[in-house]
Amino acid sequence: NNVIKAVVDANETRKAHIAGMILKRNPKVVGIYRLTMKKGSDNFRYSAIQGVIKRIKDKGIEVVIYEPMFKGNSFFNNKVIRDLDKFKKICDIIVANRMDDKIKDVMSKVYTRDLFGRD
Repeated sequence: NNVIKAVVDANETRKAHIAGMILKRNPKVVGIYRLTMKKGSDNFRYSAIQGVIKRIKDKGIEVVIYEPMFKGNSFFNNKVIRDLDKFKKICDIIVANRMDDKIKDVMSKVYTRDLFGRD
């Protein structure tokens, strides 16, 4: 039980740290580039990014999402944008779990933990 609690606590600390790093940039609009955790996945129901989104929204920052696999118009009350160019233009910061060639042209806006460009 102690190990499981430690893992849960560490995950919460990491989400708080990521949200804090994003908020330090004083964005008006934060974009979430993909909800999935791994390339090729369509499972975003339990994605850790949801905790980061909640922390950012709790500070009054608008969050928009680019997720072509999601069929709805909103995800947990966040607008889903399907036009990648529009998404890149309106976002002050783009949070990406994994770096992708499709957003390399706006690298100065991208916040990612993906240091090596691989899963």
